[in-house]
Amino acid sequence: MAHTPLTPLENTPAPHAPHIAAEQPDTPHRVVVITGAGTGIGRAAARAFAAEGAQVVAVGRRPGPLAETAAPAAGIDGAIAPYPADITEDGAPEAVVRHAVETYGRLDVLVNNAAVVGSGALGTHTKESMAPQLATNLVAPVLLTQEAVPHLERARGVVVNISTSVGQRGWPGNSVYAATKTGLELLTRSWAVELAPRGVRVVGVAPGAIDTPIADHQGWSPEHRAALRAWQIEHTPMGRIGRPEEVAWAITRLAAPDAAFVTGVILPVDGGAVVG
Repeated sequence: MAHTPLTPLENTPAPHAPHIAAEQPDTPHRVVVITGAGTGIGRAAARAFAAEGAQVVAVGRRPGPLAETAAPAAGIDGAIAPYPADITEDGAPEAVVRHAVETYGRLDVLVNNAAVVGSGALGTHTKESMAPQLATNLVAPVLLTQEAVPHLERARGVVVNISTSVGQRGWPGNSVYAATKTGLELLTRSWAVELAPRGVRVVGVAPGAIDTPIADHQGWSPEHRAALRAWQIEHTPMGRIGRPEEVAWAITRLAAPDAAFVTGVILPVDGGAVVG
């Protein structure tokens, strides 16, 4: 199938003009930027997109884990390019998007996955303790998406925001993290309306209890991690912890050209936790 050429910004349709699936680029030609790609869901999503034939820019703060994400594997050798960066630093969103576009010529999918978890009950928070969560989970996705939109518009692209299904319920002791993720969900719905006339889709995936090293990053003790896992399984109707690859499947499917008429949706991937 011939590859659809890029559409210059000045030639984009007027607001509310229809954008049909035929205008979507073929999957093998897509360029995907994923934040938090060094471990867990981000790593699984990077490999899933690469396996489909996309070129992936894997963004994260630590070069070591990014190199592991990009390690040669069947069918994806060279398809994942590490880009070490702290997306909360001044100028980082611009640098990430500029690198992707200057290196690969386009940007088709932005996955806002990077997140910081910080526990604490009301009465324990300080401005300093909340700042990393707000900067990573909420501010950085806004700035990255703003920077990416002109390029996504040219490619009829997609933004995928990663929230959490637990944030749709009360989460004592983790309310600030949950608030940042539910805020990201509101941004998802709002951007879906704002950007639809420009041919850009915005969707979300809300994972539940997934087997990722996020607890290790928190420095929790083995006993704390075991207690958390037991609580998560108890509150998951399917009775198990999910795998990062299961979340990656949802990310790639919502971002696929076949999903061209899907926008504003936030898909729970949580074993039924949000309805249980």
